[in-house]
Amino acid sequence: MAYAMNDGARLAYEFDGPEDAPVVTFVEGLSYGTWMWGWQREAFDEYRTLVWDNRGTGDSDEPEGPYTVADMAEDLDAVLDDAGVERTHLVGASLGGMIAQEYALEYDRVESLALLCTTPGGDDAVPIPEETRARMLNVPEEYGPAETIRHKMRPAFTDEFWEREPEVIDRIVDWRLDTDPSDRAYEWQSAAAAEFDESHRLDDLALPTLVLHGADDHVLPVENGRLLAELIPGATYAEIEGGSHLFFIERPERVNDQLREFFSDA
Repeated sequence: MAYAMNDGARLAYEFDGPEDAPVVTFVEGLSYGTWMWGWQREAFDEYRTLVWDNRGTGDSDEPEGPYTVADMAEDLDAVLDDAGVERTHLVGASLGGMIAQEYALEYDRVESLALLCTTPGGDDAVPIPEETRARMLNVPEEYGPAETIRHKMRPAFTDEFWEREPEVIDRIVDWRLDTDPSDRAYEWQSAAAAEFDESHRLDDLALPTLVLHGADDHVLPVENGRLLAELIPGATYAEIEGGSHLFFIERPERVNDQLREFFSDA
């Protein structure tokens, strides 16, 4: 674990792989820690991979809020600068995809951009479904921390995966117990995501872009991925049939194959 500094906040990151290999940087989603990219990092051993904890999450500091996506993009630049990364393939999921969009628009280190299960924001974006929102907000009072995590993250997975992989779900719950943000940091991250809107600027992106989205995403519906691909000039779009919000965890081989092909062509 290494640490970068931005505006007085310490930001934790991990940087692994062959010294001279191209770099792939993964940006985590709302409240999730670097564990969420484990299925990708293990597969991309021919690259240098960098993962980091957003402010308020995991081993990074929790500076006073509110937070914005621009703040977290600035954090990312501080991490890349500290790691000595001049160019990188950038992969972001959910809130991480919003941070990746902001970063690609404002900074010049991005070789290619892969956006998973995310949204451009704006008036045409489709919000979190009311059923999902209600489940995340209405947790039974008797639930402890582990049960609360299970309850809130259930819509992010398919029924099939939830029933087939109980040990994976257990591990994720344990990781989240160790790395999830405090309640106030979660609210600050959530507010940053809710206020995000780069829909009016995405036609300025002039770099190879891949948009991946699960067709059965019950957190950020698939219409957001389609819209994102329409707004980014020349973007490649792929829809994962039956894919959940966390399709890159459920179907890592499919996602990794597409990312690897994309990186090699970029």
